[in-house]
Amino acid sequence: MPGIEKLPIEETLEDSPQTRSLLGVFEEDTAAISNYCTQLYQAMQRIYDAQNELSAATHLTSRLLKEYDKQRFPLGGDDEVMSSTLQQFAKVIDELSSCHAVLSTQLADAMMFPITQFKERDLKVLRTCFLYADHDTAINRYSRLSKRRDNDKVMTLAVEDVYTSRKKQHQTMMHYFCSLNTLQYKKKTALLEPLLGYMQAQISFFKLGSENLTQQWEDFLGTIGTSVQNVRREMEEEVGQMQQTIQDMERSCDPLYAPCDPDPAHSPVCRNLTRKQGYLYIRSKTGLVSTSWERQYFFTQGGNLMQQGRGEVAGGLVTDLDNCSVMAVDSDDRRFCFQVTSFDEVRVLLRSLELAARVNQSALEAVTPSPSFQQRHESMRPSSKGRVGRASSISSVGSEPSPALSVLSLDALVAPETPIQFDIISPVSEENSAQSKTAAQSGRRSNPFGESGDGTSEDTEDSILHQLFIVRFLGSMEVKTAESADVISETMRQILAARAIHNIFRMTESHLLVTCDCLKLIDPQTQVTRLRFPLSTVLQCSSHQDNKRLFGFVLQPAGGRGDSRLVCYIFESNNDGEKICDSIGLAKQIAFHSEMDRKADEKKKEQDKAKEKQQEELSKQRQIEKDLEEQSRLIAASSRPANPPGSDGQFLVLSNSQSEDSDAGEEGKKKGESEA
Repeated sequence: MPGIEKLPIEETLEDSPQTRSLLGVFEEDTAAISNYCTQLYQAMQRIYDAQNELSAATHLTSRLLKEYDKQRFPLGGDDEVMSSTLQQFAKVIDELSSCHAVLSTQLADAMMFPITQFKERDLKVLRTCFLYADHDTAINRYSRLSKRRDNDKVMTLAVEDVYTSRKKQHQTMMHYFCSLNTLQYKKKTALLEPLLGYMQAQISFFKLGSENLTQQWEDFLGTIGTSVQNVRREMEEEVGQMQQTIQDMERSCDPLYAPCDPDPAHSPVCRNLTRKQGYLYIRSKTGLVSTSWERQYFFTQGGNLMQQGRGEVAGGLVTDLDNCSVMAVDSDDRRFCFQVTSFDEVRVLLRSLELAARVNQSALEAVTPSPSFQQRHESMRPSSKGRVGRASSISSVGSEPSPALSVLSLDALVAPETPIQFDIISPVSEENSAQSKTAAQSGRRSNPFGESGDGTSEDTEDSILHQLFIVRFLGSMEVKTAESADVISETMRQILAARAIHNIFRMTESHLLVTCDCLKLIDPQTQVTRLRFPLSTVLQCSSHQDNKRLFGFVLQPAGGRGDSRLVCYIFESNNDGEKICDSIGLAKQIAFHSEMDRKADEKKKEQDKAKEKQQEELSKQRQIEKDLEEQSRLIAASSRPANPPGSDGQFLVLSNSQSEDSDAGEEGKKKGESEA
């Protein structure tokens, strides 16, 4: 290496301008070294961070390769060759990860530590410009001293100040020159040591890699490379075949893209197919009279018609085609329709004809509307005029009988010989006459829409629960019990069966208002209350098991608990029937708590009245005691000797009024004693 420039330490005391100029050159060199060293430190720090990241990423890759066997792939999960190959790679990469970890440690010790020490310790050299100012100030003060002898003390202080400042400056300058001279040597070692450590760490890493990657691993990697090339060639061949298949299918299937009927000349019908599959639209009932079409996948298998929904792995049996007939039918809203009819359903229908004939006459009598709501309830009582048959064999409701119905007979749930009411007859006609009489007597106008003018509406407005539902009345009939959970479903089955037999599709639409006091059926056009059911009369409410839009409730007429008649009303709603039942249950709970609060208030009022009455009795007793004391005092006064002589020799004469008062006092005393 060439000679290293140095600052002359022996010239620090003279502090000549040449020395100061040379010192400025060394300080500029120190600043340049500091700037360059900072940039080099940042570059080496990036190398160290990258090595740490590479070590962590290699370790993560090895761990993921080891966990390949634990993955659950839907396709190709049992490939043992792939699994064993990845395990071999995981082993090699794990060893490389260890080598990278060793390399990171060596870089930290041999590369980052020397340059960090040089940057943080050696480059922080203090400047001495402030020492020049202290020394110049002391010399200036000493030169301005007076020559008189009375200033000896001041002279001594000035000389001592000059001595101290010059000594301090000299010592500091010598150490500063020494540090700058030493820095000229350290800047060479500080730059070479990190590079030397970096290269030694890399050489050590490569040696570890060469020891781990033996000839056996090289052969293994060559075999894997050959397998990858073979798989790539197979993929290219398969892609070529699939592209050719796509082109052929596009040319052959082009006529099938059109929705119109294919030309029999170009695409003749094949009648030798043993399997047929595709999407069809199937019609299903959504209500009593409404239907909807749903697109589903159908296929034939072994003489059976199968159906498979979206997301299902296998299909389900729809019907046996060997026992079915297929015919083309016309539909108003669909083209190319055909109907599949099962022979078993025809036999069931024939067996049901006799039962339907018996039900026909009784259902005709049941649909005859009664003149008023009161007469309708009267007609629900058992009579010998007609009998409603039970059409339980007709699956109009769409659910099987519950296990409870298999034990209990149908007669135990629904009263026999009970007519079915299919329409709502509002008691407006009967109330109009009573309202007209009341209005004539009171001088008020009658409501032409049949609404009553009592405080029921005000009570309804004060209710904390108001929920309105759109419902359609299906029918009502008398039942025998409300304890069974199947009484409503059985009533639904009989009412729907009677409607289906007699082709009764008209339903009265109403608004069902649920409050904390009652249930109201309101006409949506005129807002007239058709029926009103107090919540205390509603005994049970439930929806259908399969068709959630059907619901009903059992109530006891408002005649009182002594009246054992129970009536079941069936409705169809636009939304879920369970929500309506939950709303009714909530209303009953609120009504129950309100009733409990009302009873508690009444009890409190009774207790307050009893306390007031007790206070009144106590006040009366005190008054009687006062009267008795007054009477006793008067009696004592009257029992003294008559006309005692006065002090002046005169006599006291009692008047007649005083004697009468004494007699009255005795009588009052006797009366008070008798009352006490």
